[in-house]
Amino acid sequence: MNKTPLYKRLEKELEGYKNILSQAAEVIQDQDVSKFPIFVIHQNIVDIGINIVDKEVVQGNWSVNASTLEEFVTKQIIAEEKVEDFQSLYRSHHDDLCLFALSELGANFIFLPKNSESQEESPEPPSN
Repeated sequence: MNKTPLYKRLEKELEGYKNILSQAAEVIQDQDVSKFPIFVIHQNIVDIGINIVDKEVVQGNWSVNASTLEEFVTKQIIAEEKVEDFQSLYRSHHDDLCLFALSELGANFIFLPKNSESQEESPEPPSN
């Protein structure tokens, strides 16, 4: 995968968020809320999902809201005719977190590895 400078910067900024996002994804899936959790990362207030990380509290650059594919369809962010395509793409990234990044560059879906061990190019041990 050819990672853009923006992706690499975002990946580095979100490194400390991975544990909580991975845990939230497991809860969403284990409690049958959705098979397709989506994390909305943002720097301003958004009206989608439930806030699970406040950038002011964690002193980071991003706040995070937990959402689902179903909410994205209800709010018409993902068109109903695109749901199967999205589900297929999502399943192909089963070891990744699905992020919907809202920034000055617009809105983009990004799949970020859940943990550093899945990245062979990153031999550094995770920091606690």
